[in-house]
Amino acid sequence: MAPAMSAANRNFMGKRVVARQARAARVAVNRRSTVAVKAGAYDEELIATANTIASKGRGILAMDESNGTCGKRLDSIGVENTEDNRRAYRELLVTTPGLGEYISGAIMFEETLYQSSKAGKPFVDCLKDQGIVPGIKVDKGLVPMANSNGESWCQGLDGLAERCAEYYKQGARFAKWRSVVNITAGPTDKALQDCAYGLARYAAIAQDNGLVPIVEPEILLDGEHDIDTTLEVASRTWAQTFKYLADQDVLFEGILLKPSMVTPGADSGTKCSPETVADYTLKMLNRRVPPAVPGIMFLSGGQSELESTLNLNAMNQTPNPWHVSFSYARALQNTVLKTWQGDEANVDAAQTALIGRAKANSMAQLGQYTGDGESASAGEGMYEKGYTY
Repeated sequence: MAPAMSAANRNFMGKRVVARQARAARVAVNRRSTVAVKAGAYDEELIATANTIASKGRGILAMDESNGTCGKRLDSIGVENTEDNRRAYRELLVTTPGLGEYISGAIMFEETLYQSSKAGKPFVDCLKDQGIVPGIKVDKGLVPMANSNGESWCQGLDGLAERCAEYYKQGARFAKWRSVVNITAGPTDKALQDCAYGLARYAAIAQDNGLVPIVEPEILLDGEHDIDTTLEVASRTWAQTFKYLADQDVLFEGILLKPSMVTPGADSGTKCSPETVADYTLKMLNRRVPPAVPGIMFLSGGQSELESTLNLNAMNQTPNPWHVSFSYARALQNTVLKTWQGDEANVDAAQTALIGRAKANSMAQLGQYTGDGESASAGEGMYEKGYTY
């Protein structure tokens, strides 16, 4: 048995403990005093904008195709790729009556942000009048990554702050930046790191200029891989992305995510049920995405109109920590474009088709979509290998 400690020794040891605690407290205070806690100038507005877009029963219309990609869409219906034809088609979209009931935000290409209707009304105002938040694509596209097996990186950080400031003045309140991860090409660690870092730098710059950043590391459908491989790669990608977002002090409450759904590769020969896609996708998101993020706005990624809506509906059968909705381009516009055919006489019918698709996805966001009354064309796949905007 240890000998009893004298009163003097107990007093001495007690003083030493207190002294150590005091030193630790002073160090902690000194450390805290070196950390500058500063709210961003736009924080309150960013949070309000993100929550407006992530509002019940509504999602995003992605109409931000580049002029080249828009030209391919127009060519598919025999319409020449001119600025006036692009303007006419986009006017059809932004002036659709009642669109704001189902659409909360619209992503535009730079040309579109500055365009006006035939009557002279700016497209930005057409959207705002329906309660739709104008958004803008800010990346400069994908280019091949050196010393890789066909991987890409996204350019556009140079001059981004100045461009974001100008877009804000024009009325944009959120932004989009699309990077991609190619499973068939690796993905290599350097490609994942570049994708995540680029998204984080963009997000920080966008928020600093008043724009809510949509964070989009798209896992391409290209490949023969199974759904478990997609889950693994998506998990790695989002882990890296949130690590870099945190490193850049990005305000999570003021961002939106645009992930791919977790599915098998397009050439795998396997089709999973909506319930399976929902299970895998939500499993990945729950493991990686903080509940502070207001909204998950899925991309369709080449799925058919019907498939993308059924999968979204399956993900809203149980409560989620975030608003789970859509940010679709082809999955909202495919039938619209085919209906329009470049003919002004078909505008009303094309707008009716847009409302139909928007309403279907609104119901899916609420978990109430049934698929009743869908046409055969809604089930047509739209996957394109190596698809670019």
